Amino acid sequence: MATNIKTKLVALRANKTLWAALFGGGLLTFAYSPFGLWPLAFFCIATGFYATKQPSVKSTFRYGWLFGFAWFAAGISWVHVSIAEFGGMPLFFSLLLMAALSGYLALFPAFAFATAKSITQNESQRVVLTAALMFIFEWLRGKLLTGFPWLSFGYTQTDSPLNVFAPVIGEVGLTVLCTLVGGVLYLTVSLKSFKPSLILVSLTVCGALLIPSFNTTHYGEKTIKTLLVQGNIQQSLKWEPEHFWPTMKLYRDMTRLKWDGVDLVVWPEAAIPEIEENAIPYLQSVDAAAAFNQTAVITGIPDYQFDTRNVFNTLIVLGKRNAEDTQGQYVYLSKNRYQKHQLLPIGEFVPFEDWLRPIAPLFNLVMSSFTRGEEKQANLQANGLNVLPAICYEIAFAELVRGNYRADSDLLFTVSNDAWFGHSHGPHQHMQIARMRALELQRPLVRVTNNGITGVYDPISGQQTALPQFVADSLVTEVKLIRGNSLFSQYGNTPIWLFSIIIIVFFSVSHLTYRTKSKFERNFL
Repeated sequence: MATNIKTKLVALRANKTLWAALFGGGLLTFAYSPFGLWPLAFFCIATGFYATKQPSVKSTFRYGWLFGFAWFAAGISWVHVSIAEFGGMPLFFSLLLMAALSGYLALFPAFAFATAKSITQNESQRVVLTAALMFIFEWLRGKLLTGFPWLSFGYTQTDSPLNVFAPVIGEVGLTVLCTLVGGVLYLTVSLKSFKPSLILVSLTVCGALLIPSFNTTHYGEKTIKTLLVQGNIQQSLKWEPEHFWPTMKLYRDMTRLKWDGVDLVVWPEAAIPEIEENAIPYLQSVDAAAAFNQTAVITGIPDYQFDTRNVFNTLIVLGKRNAEDTQGQYVYLSKNRYQKHQLLPIGEFVPFEDWLRPIAPLFNLVMSSFTRGEEKQANLQANGLNVLPAICYEIAFAELVRGNYRADSDLLFTVSNDAWFGHSHGPHQHMQIARMRALELQRPLVRVTNNGITGVYDPISGQQTALPQFVADSLVTEVKLIRGNSLFSQYGNTPIWLFSIIIIVFFSVSHLTYRTKSKFERNFL
């Protein structure tokens, strides 16, 4: 009888823990844009710590994986839109692929929780260790199999008071801080003590008060006027040859009406669908018109190079290169261009393509054979401005973007085509990620997309101006330029690496020393 009751209690607790892991992970979606319930992140992470309080490393890994699976299954559910609607996959296989992707991504938080458990049984130490290890495994998530650093904890704080730390420790530092806050919330409840919370709150407040003394960024004297053009071309028509000219004419006509007084015009990723060499007469006409109107145009265009058969997802500059120029500077294959480095698997290149392409339309999409550009590239020069570029998916790679940052970079500029993701929350998350890059580098963000979200963001004031989604429209707005360098722009993730390594080494050595001492006492005392 007693054994049966004990068995039922264990089963009840296991079910309770399982639902806690799934509920905590799934609810995290609402901490990100467009929902923006950023305090929810701490509650969800605390739930993750509760679910992973297990007697063994194996069970800790299991519940950590369930937490991660729910986190990603709900958070990146928008991927299903591109797989099913544009990839031509039947619903069953689309859901199967989504489950496989979510299951893979869930391994990284699971390993963070399990590794911390393997090092220490002390709950307070486990929280600190998990925070350090979460950074390590999130870094690995952004590297392995080309990387997928989407939806890290730190992005939930883009619009929270904690975003003051972004120019110092970046998004990865905020991920560590979020893990600590969630862990301390868990400790406060489980230990029934406010001491951990008071310590962390005190340290956080002190850090926030010290940040202004290290901050050298400020508004410069110059304000520019920008024109952002959103064409809203249907994804199903974008790469149809008969729609190339109507698309190119649309962007030209939408721009022609608003040249007056504009310092910079920006068009989206592959706004010009024709390959560059075939579009030279059109590009030369826009180049001349931009120069005549005392401005420059940055646009996306595919560049297929017939001699090498390489094809690059490219940004080019038309019109004035320098402020004093009187004529357009465009020349095919000039160095004033940017070629996308971080390509999107399946969408822009297909691994094992000889095997995968025949399987389904998903693996044989138009423009899925791009060549990777160089990792380090010069800023674009447009009408006297130094423009730091990133194309679509690249904006999620903080170190890649930072690697091309210079002290004289005027703008952070990113283009995208989020039509792949329909009316989902994917484009909102994408814009949130871009805004985090602006906070880290303390440069105004100019983001232009095919169908939204197109807009500008000021990292000092926190103000965003954007066009509505799913309309063909343009936005004329002023952008205040910012001078000075953030600490993150200079040191990147180095402080977080040092913190994480010190914490992991310290607790690992302490654990090893404790085990050696215990073994000695058992054997000789």
